[in-house]
Amino acid sequence: MSEKIAVLGAGSWGTVLANLLTENGHDVTIWAYLQKDTDEINNKHTNEHYLPGLRLNEKLVANTDLAESVKDADLVLFVVPTNVVRGVAKQLLPILEKTDKKPVIVSAAKGLEVGTYDRVSQVIQSVIPAEQTNGVVVISGPSHAEDTSVKDITTLTAASTNLEAAQYVQHVFANSYFRLYTNQDVIGVEMGAALKNVIAIGAGALHGLGYGDNAKAALITRGLAEISRLGVKMGADPLTFIGLSGVGDLIVTATSRHSRNWRCGNQLGHGEKLQDVLDNMGQVVEGVSTAKVAHELAQKEGVEMPITDAIYAVLYEDKPIKQAITDLMQRESKPEFDY
Repeated sequence: MSEKIAVLGAGSWGTVLANLLTENGHDVTIWAYLQKDTDEINNKHTNEHYLPGLRLNEKLVANTDLAESVKDADLVLFVVPTNVVRGVAKQLLPILEKTDKKPVIVSAAKGLEVGTYDRVSQVIQSVIPAEQTNGVVVISGPSHAEDTSVKDITTLTAASTNLEAAQYVQHVFANSYFRLYTNQDVIGVEMGAALKNVIAIGAGALHGLGYGDNAKAALITRGLAEISRLGVKMGADPLTFIGLSGVGDLIVTATSRHSRNWRCGNQLGHGEKLQDVLDNMGQVVEGVSTAKVAHELAQKEGVEMPITDAIYAVLYEDKPIKQAITDLMQRESKPEFDY
């Protein structure tokens, strides 16, 4: 059955998901902020800045008009940076209020909002009342756009307190290479999605400094422990963190050159300045802002997160990376598991 779908955001992940949904037989419009991006997608069927070499389905339509993009949509997919989700949701609300259509709202963004510490679904729900939607669903898991674009096998979690909405999203996205599992632990899925970006910066820094596999495995494993501690404190199910949106997403983000967060850390490890790295990246590095939010949230909640704190100190206090590593290794000895 063909659905009318609006994808908000024409970056790499938004473009790949819009193309996938089009190839699944749905009527898809991708909302782009810049006219040049819309023109390229509509006329050339490419998005070279984000996905060089990828030929998009000719049925995929792009538009800079938000109202036109979401008109009669059964599903609205947010794939914009975390720091602009609230602004886009505020633009979307009056459009939804003028129609009887109640779309399922889906978030594919991975981050925590600066200042409020809100997860993306919380941001959306704080702006758009429940009566204007047919449910809010979060999709997350190990998923580089570059791999999905060439139909590499990708598995994600569709999380919602509304199981029917999650199952609907599961059906809409499913194909021979893209599979979703449902989960009702929205907190855990979103916390894992956001916090793994911070650990990925650290993993990239280790690589840039020349450390080997032992160090990287240690960082990823102890990083997962930190993610789990804060997530559980916020109300998550601990089992979620050994699933796709936990350890699965952490592995792919902390080990791959496709990861912007890993690349950012790698360049920092080579001695480059943070602002230079961000200026040259050409895309948002979610882990940088999330490191600040996670550091502040952990302090507020009384949760110990030494790796996250160390990455925060490197990013925001100009602490030398090697000194941060030395300080981590010289911390007081303790049991691996605190029950």
